[in-house]
Amino acid sequence: MLTEPSPGERLAAALRRSPIHVDPSLESALPRAERRRLIAKFEKVPAPVFVVLVPLVEGGIWTGGEQLATVVHDRLGRDGIFITFDDDVQDLAAHEWGGEYQAADAARAVRFDRAMDGAPLAVRLSRIADLIVSGTGTREYKRVSEELSRRVERIRERDGGAAPDDDGGGLALPLGAAGVAAAGVAGLVLWRRRRMAAVSREGDGLLMPRTVFATASRASEDQLREQASREVIAFGELLDESSTPTADERARTLTTRALDAYQAAGKTLDSARGVPDLAGVLVLLDQGRDALASAQAVAKGKPEIPPMPLCFFNPLHGDATTKLDWRPIGSRKRLHIQTCRACARTTRRKQTPDVLLDHRDGRDVPYYEADPSESVWAETGYGQLRDDLIHRVLRGDLNRTD
Repeated sequence: MLTEPSPGERLAAALRRSPIHVDPSLESALPRAERRRLIAKFEKVPAPVFVVLVPLVEGGIWTGGEQLATVVHDRLGRDGIFITFDDDVQDLAAHEWGGEYQAADAARAVRFDRAMDGAPLAVRLSRIADLIVSGTGTREYKRVSEELSRRVERIRERDGGAAPDDDGGGLALPLGAAGVAAAGVAGLVLWRRRRMAAVSREGDGLLMPRTVFATASRASEDQLREQASREVIAFGELLDESSTPTADERARTLTTRALDAYQAAGKTLDSARGVPDLAGVLVLLDQGRDALASAQAVAKGKPEIPPMPLCFFNPLHGDATTKLDWRPIGSRKRLHIQTCRACARTTRRKQTPDVLLDHRDGRDVPYYEADPSESVWAETGYGQLRDDLIHRVLRGDLNRTD
């Protein structure tokens, strides 16, 4: 009896026939003539490009672009650049395997570029390809992010300093040029304002690049260890190169915190026993970079940079943009946590998110279910449940079962 191919296998089969697959419900968003022109342009890209445009719907087969790209990459069995819609907005995201082509930043650059507002899907895909070919995706992303930061700051000043919504949601923009136009200028500004915190952070060279977590979430333990080591070295060099005036008491306090975080990250890396500890290295470095960036901002008379915690369920998911009241199984206590959008969606559907596992007593358990007396990560929720993670690591709480 023949087994029905899975959705991922069907998409992989379609990509073997053509590098662009568009769901029938979205045919009009990318006419076939435009697809032929794009395929010809993709031949100039230094890696295979696969475009998979299918709806991303809560409760559906595909709930996020990264999930879709990961499954299709696995089923296709080929490395390359996979372009999908983004998780929460009908925009584009790029995911790459087998090389570093700045593809993710190229897609982000197009997403935030005002010149691309209302542009047809084919134009945006073509622009992403151009940035990858030229190797300027990261540089362009930084440019448009800084431009957007200045624009939103002007909007804030005009609105009397009103802060963006903090619900972690995104405005779902319709597909295609007509849909974007229908959303209206007010909707576009709201969407941009909600993403302002992330844009401001990524535009600051002192902060942890968010691409670190896109790579870390897919890495093996050995790869993650190597990556954590590189990030510790990079932060150490950054501290050596940074000169922060210490006349201001708050700047001195923040600088000390950055140095403590660096020491704690190195200490954790030296004794790391597995993925939970290596994730902890990145969390500590993230906190240290936040502190250093804020120290320099304060020294210049500017506001501190609001820290962005990492996903409670798995810090390797990256930024925790959504706030949740969550009650662990078997507990009566509700916790106020922040998670990535994907984990928030899963949790709200009463399903188990993709949690970071810790090996305890011969079995894998969610890291937060480990005995708090034996795991500083469980005790602090990687810094979300307590604000003294750096201090606890430095005083020796990391391996208390020794």
